[in-house]
This record gives sequence, C-alpha cells and structure tokens, in this order.
Amino acid sequence: MDGIQAFDPDLEKLPTDSYIGGRRVIGKGSEIAVQRPSDGHIAARFAGADAGTVDEAVESGWQAFRTSDWAHGEPRRRGAVLRRWADLVERHTEELARLESLSSSRVIAETRIRDVAITAELIRFYGECADKIEGQVLPTRDDVFSLTMREPYGVVGAIAPWNVPMVLATAKVAPALAAGNAVVLKPSELTPFTALRLAELAIDAGLPAGLFNVVVGYGQEAGSPLVRHPKIGVVSFTGSTATGKAVMIDAANSGLKPVSLELGGKSPQLVFADIPDLDQVAATIASGVSRNAGQLCYCGSRLVVERKIADQLLDKVLALLWDAKPGPTWDLATTLAPIISARQTDRIADILHRTRQAGDDVLLGGGREQTEKGAFFQPTVVRSKAGSPVVEEEVFGPVLAVQTFDDVEEGLAMADHSIYGLAGAVHTSDINKALMAARRIEAGMIWVNTYGRSLDVGSPFGGYKQSGFGKDFGAIALEKYLKSKSVWIQLRQ
Repeated sequence: MDGIQAFDPDLEKLPTDSYIGGRRVIGKGSEIAVQRPSDGHIAARFAGADAGTVDEAVESGWQAFRTSDWAHGEPRRRGAVLRRWADLVERHTEELARLESLSSSRVIAETRIRDVAITAELIRFYGECADKIEGQVLPTRDDVFSLTMREPYGVVGAIAPWNVPMVLATAKVAPALAAGNAVVLKPSELTPFTALRLAELAIDAGLPAGLFNVVVGYGQEAGSPLVRHPKIGVVSFTGSTATGKAVMIDAANSGLKPVSLELGGKSPQLVFADIPDLDQVAATIASGVSRNAGQLCYCGSRLVVERKIADQLLDKVLALLWDAKPGPTWDLATTLAPIISARQTDRIADILHRTRQAGDDVLLGGGREQTEKGAFFQPTVVRSKAGSPVVEEEVFGPVLAVQTFDDVEEGLAMADHSIYGLAGAVHTSDINKALMAARRIEAGMIWVNTYGRSLDVGSPFGGYKQSGFGKDFGAIALEKYLKSKSVWIQLRQ
C-alpha cells in the first residue's frame, strides 16, 4: 500500500458541528465520531444535531426566505451570487478535495480532478438558470387572461449520502437556491466536512445568512425530524431504497409534502458479440464496477454478455481487476478505494456468503483485502444464476455478477431487473441493437459503448421503479423545487 501521499490527513483543519444562520452551532444529539475509512482513525468528534437543532435550522431558513430579497428580488442577482460561489469553490479546489477524500471513499486523484470541478459546474449551471424560470400565458376566451407562475416552496429539506458527498449535496442545494428557496441540508454523518465548508463559502460569495444551513446528525435524530418538520415544503433524498421508503412515510405522516428520491440500483452492462474492441469494453466494465470500490448507486454491477465472447471478455476483465491497488484515499497510487466502514464490508461479505450457498462460482476475490488498516474489499467476480443474491441485491461494493445469453431477446430480458431501474449500458457496433436496448431496458439512464457520467452536468440523473423518482442534474431538476400557481384575470369588455 506504499505510494505517493498527496496530503497528511492528520494536519487537515476540519469543520465540525452544524452550520446555521452563518455560524457554527453545537448540537445536543448523540456524539458524531467521523472515522477515516482508509485507516480507521477517528478524524473528529462532536455533538450531533437533534430535533431542536433541526428546528433552529428550519426556522433560520424560513426567516431568511421571508425577510431577504432572495426569492422575490431580481433573479439575476441570485445567479450572480451562485456564480461567485462557484468561483470560490474552484479557488478552494485543493482544500475541498482533501476534505472530501479524508473521510470518504473518494480518492484524491478523483476529488481533485472530478468532484470539485463538477461541484463548481453544478453551482454555475444553476446560477445561469436562475433568471430563466418562466411561467406561461394560457389560451382562453377573449375576456379572460390566464397565466401560470412558478414559486419556490420556502424551505427545502435535502438529505445527501456518503458515497459522493460533495457532488450529490450540491446537486440538491444549488437548484433549490436558484429557484429562490432556503435549504437545510443533512449530509451523512460519515462525511460532513465538505458540506460545512461549502456553506461557509456560499456566505462568502454573498448568500444571505440562513438560506443554506447544514445539520450534521444521525438519521433518527436529525434526518427524520427534518423530513417531518411542518415548515419543510419539499424533501429531496438520495440514499438506499429502504431509507427512501422511510422518508416517504415520514413525509406522509407529517402532513403530506412532495418527495424526490434517488435510490439504489443494480445496473446491467449488456455486451453483444459484435463489439469490435474487447479491450476497451473490458476496461469500461472493470471501471464501472470498481470505481469508488463499487460504492455508486449506478455501479455497473451486472455483466450480461453474449455467450460466444463471454470467456474471452471475462479473462480481460479479471486481469484488470486483479491489478487494482488498494490504498488510502490520500495516496495518488490508490486505484481501489476503501469501503466506507467495517459495517459495510460485513454487509458485502454476507451477500457473497449467501451467493456461494446458492451455488454461484466466485472467479475472483470474494473477501476482505488483507490490509493493515482501514476497510477494503477485494474486487470480486461471480458467475451467477438468475435469482442469486448477487444478481438481485444492491451490493454497494466492487462485486460483478456475470450472466450469459445466446440471443438478443434473452439478453434484453436479463438486462432488466425486477426491482431496480437506475442505469444501464449496452455495448454493440449495431445502432439498431443500441437503440432497441435503450428503449427496452427499464432504467432512467442508458449509456451506449461507455459507462458513467462525464463532467457535463446538463444531463438529468434519476431512475425508474424502486430506484426512485424525480431528477437531479440538468435544468429539469429545478422543477421539483418550484410550485406552479394558476392566475385568472377577468377582463372588462
């Protein structure tokens, strides 16, 4: 695990507590102990947010929404503030990249080049959208003038996950602010640092205090009270399908409010035998399952490959995954990130144990990496049968389930999943097969001859079925943070 250390994690200054009304606020909930997954070291300890902290944050947001001119002032001013915020994010690239890598599974090579760049681009993109929110004039009879207006909800409750913390938090906060709302963000208690620093930078950019508040606490102590709070107008959640269902229940039981959910996935990579470059496809498949150690909701965790090329392609994929280099997130040589926690490695191991019991053949890996410190799991490849746990369940680790097919219809049937429908890919040189697969696979995102998102933030992100509903990214994401009001005016004749 020796490599080039990009920074010393012991020397980083870490923001802690919650951030409300432009200042740090000490919570009264259970202690938060933020552990570095790379080495198991406790990076910070502080009191977490409780329901009282959440109430303070929501009230701060509500007052800022009502008393500032953020929602009802000149929209271009909102855009200007967001663009300044994006500039500040870029100026603090190194600091934010280190904070993101320190407590998460995001390696420094990725956070420096991708995560901070996408974060800044998201903020800038929605800053450019702020003055382009339009209503409609509707066709009516001549003595009536009818129009629609778009209005912010007031205070948005946003809950972001630990796997790509900075980007996925920003994908909620930036459009909500651009639409004129205040936001209370609850990041994962495992990865709070970049959310807190982003809120400080937003204030530095000119955002009125109270419009962007961050509460750091556990789900039951802070997340659930945030969803249930009567002054939260809309909830945006990214996380597991099980927790998403709990969020919906909380939202319904507390008086009904709209909810947007981006949840789990079990995404296929469908490979036809006509693909001309097996090396390129193998690299795409290996990256799709091992990036961030498979801890991505759209992880390409199922290889569905035409039988006549299956063995040849598998040999190439196995060789690439075998060469993965586990190491700490602050090491530039690391190509296999740590798993976020020992608890999560136990969950992965349990799924593979049940998979072996079901009779599946583990071709590579299958256990924890034997490293001195930290939580790591070996890249794993399993030749699987229909109904196997590794085919049906979201593993959230570097585990690839492999199934083979003989004809197009069989391949398309295997590519679909009974529960999940977040993403998928098709690899083929035949445009007809590509378009057929893109239409037939029930998923919110389909890639052709590639896998994963680029730095372009304009394409919507979200799924079908139990992978959730509502979209992050793209102009369409603004819609969930706006209400539509119809106005009828009776004209004199």
